[in-house]
Amino acid sequence: MSSLKGKKAIITGGSRGLGKAVAVALAAEGVHVGITGQNEENLQTAVSELRGYDVKASYAVFNVANEEEVKSGIEKLAEALGGVDILINNAGVGQFGKVMEMSSADFEKVFAINLFGVYYVAKALYPYLKTSGQGDVVNVASTAGLKAGGGMSAYAASKAAVISLSQSMMAEWRKDDIRVITLTPSTIATDMSIQLKLTDGNPDKVLQSEDFAQWVLDILKMNRRALIANGSIFSTNP
Repeated sequence: MSSLKGKKAIITGGSRGLGKAVAVALAAEGVHVGITGQNEENLQTAVSELRGYDVKASYAVFNVANEEEVKSGIEKLAEALGGVDILINNAGVGQFGKVMEMSSADFEKVFAINLFGVYYVAKALYPYLKTSGQGDVVNVASTAGLKAGGGMSAYAASKAAVISLSQSMMAEWRKDDIRVITLTPSTIATDMSIQLKLTDGNPDKVLQSEDFAQWVLDILKMNRRALIANGSIFSTNP
């Protein structure tokens, strides 16, 4: 296993849920962390907590669906961190509805955040990751992108598109020593999944954010000669 100490990471959607869990886990390993989101108060609170691990921690407020905001925010964070080695492309929205009931505007919004957000952020960070010489990109998709169901057309389709985009990135960027990893977690207990009644969040049976964060750490620590291209994680018996 390789050490992550001293590396620099950006986590989108890093002020709560899966993103915050990963940010905390990375900071505990000595990784300098930049987080993004749209709620500045939440970001400030998270950064204060991250700095408690004696690492650099910064934040940028932007909407991942806005390419110009992404470019500006990523530049700000990269400058504050002194470069970027790791991207956790986590920001996303869970908006559900049946094909004939969901508005076209909402359908497009899901794609703008879940797919184009991943694309814009990765594209903005590519030069920094290439310069690093040991870049890592973790694109967070979902098992819904592997097998959809009723009432989740926009969400599942957007995550399926993320999987395909991520696989193309992997094929192209590995030539620059950038590992691109596509993760497809099943339902994890977060504020969002509990509010949407996707799970009761029972910590004895249901995957927790810290489980996901540990999984990400283990993948990033693998020897640079190894690339986990795709991976899924499930609750054992929810």
